[in-house]
Amino acid sequence: MTNYPLAWPAGWPRKNDSQRADARFGRQDTRTVNYTNGTSTSWRTKKALTVSDGVTRVLDELARLGARPGFTVISTNVAVRLDGLPRSGQREPSDPGAAVYWQDRAGAPRVMAIDQYRSVADNLAAIAATLEAMRAIERHGGAQILERAFTGFTALPSPAAARAWREVIGVPAGERDLDAVRAAFRRRAQAAHPDRPGGSHNEMAELTAAMRQAEQDLV
Repeated sequence: MTNYPLAWPAGWPRKNDSQRADARFGRQDTRTVNYTNGTSTSWRTKKALTVSDGVTRVLDELARLGARPGFTVISTNVAVRLDGLPRSGQREPSDPGAAVYWQDRAGAPRVMAIDQYRSVADNLAAIAATLEAMRAIERHGGAQILERAFTGFTALPSPAAARAWREVIGVPAGERDLDAVRAAFRRRAQAAHPDRPGGSHNEMAELTAAMRQAEQDLV
């Protein structure tokens, strides 16, 4: 799977723009004014979430769930930083969906994806909130219930990935340079993206699954 562009998990339904809503997620900031007479006044304000806020919430919840370090991929249509995480301060993409891939304590691949809201930050926050709610099940003694619930979030390969990844991405048989493969993937992704004429979710899913396989084969 890729951090960018969005690698939506196979088999997960999508919402269109008319079905998306504005979220109520936010972050609380405390403001304090100190006066010359030694007194002070504090108040709290609510600010809109940034992508960085959403990423932090997701990573914190996964850490509390015991996700295996180093196996988390946060995938969105927001360009990434050098560490592979989405970068704040960009224009909101036309597709604000977010998908998070991770491995649980036992190494099982998991995924959760949400495109309910109109911003990437809010969809990330919604994933974090869902993880927190599921973690509450474990806190209240429902470890088996939690495990059964998470079976619905198993990361499955796309059925369309049966074609050889080189064919899907469009690289010659002898190509072993991962950077060159990634460059070819990005070119194909620009055309395959469902927001582009002729693109589709299925084509994008096939392409991202092929890139996953290429990374496994070439790293």
